[in-house]
Amino acid sequence: MMRPRESHALALESCSFQVSLPHEMRWIKDVQENNICFVDIKVTSAKLVIEADFMLHIQEDNPFHFTIAPEAADYPFSYDQDVMAQLRPLNHNLYVRDVDAIRDWLHPLWHPGKRVGTLDLLQQINSHIYGTLGYRRRLERGVQSPAETLEKKSGSCRDFATLFIETCRFLGLGARFVSGYMYSPDITGRMSMHGWAETYLPGAGWIGFDPSWGILADLHYVAVAVSRNSEHVPPISGTYTGPPRAFIRSDVDLYVTRLHDAGGMSDHDSSASQPQATQSQTLIAG
Repeated sequence: MMRPRESHALALESCSFQVSLPHEMRWIKDVQENNICFVDIKVTSAKLVIEADFMLHIQEDNPFHFTIAPEAADYPFSYDQDVMAQLRPLNHNLYVRDVDAIRDWLHPLWHPGKRVGTLDLLQQINSHIYGTLGYRRRLERGVQSPAETLEKKSGSCRDFATLFIETCRFLGLGARFVSGYMYSPDITGRMSMHGWAETYLPGAGWIGFDPSWGILADLHYVAVAVSRNSEHVPPISGTYTGPPRAFIRSDVDLYVTRLHDAGGMSDHDSSASQPQATQSQTLIAG
């Protein structure tokens, strides 16, 4: 799951995959419209390299030019029946044992009987995670529960996104996890896949929030996959045949760069961009 999701603002101009071993490749779209590539390896080997290269054209005058429907501009509000029927899997808490911890943590920002602007509340939650919890890159598999992140006062991007998503679901809002690439002129060299959250707001649609940075997702965020659960969208997953302890390690190199277009656009222009993402993953077995 490396191929970017195209949209009205993002066009995939080129896409290439290289697999170091003889293979068969097939593509599907899952129920979330994620692009999934299945690769069947036909030979045995001690090393597998999968490399993907994308060139994207992003065109968006103002990614924050959206209008929330009047009935949802203030919280609390309720989705209409048709929307609720589609969002039902995404507005119920996965971590039901953490509901009390989420309620206590949320209380200073919102509690029953308080009415507040919906976008203001969501951005307060987003900023509160960023401002009060410490970011820590975790190499361990899996995601921390919201209660664990609050107790440790730290976490990775996927942990912060999960806390934000579960807080939205506690409030009855539809929310989902997003995995993808993020471009920043302040980051050079090797990067990692990034995770953030999206919340569905009537009239505005899916709006992205990144609690790792305390900001709304803009044109520098390129979604690859969305899911109810962050653990369901790893870039590469699969099985292999061999001794149980044969797998040694997996190495990932990810680079996201911005290319100047023919009109001489600078990094300060925001109306159009052509970022290029290159990802290589090496799986080594002994």
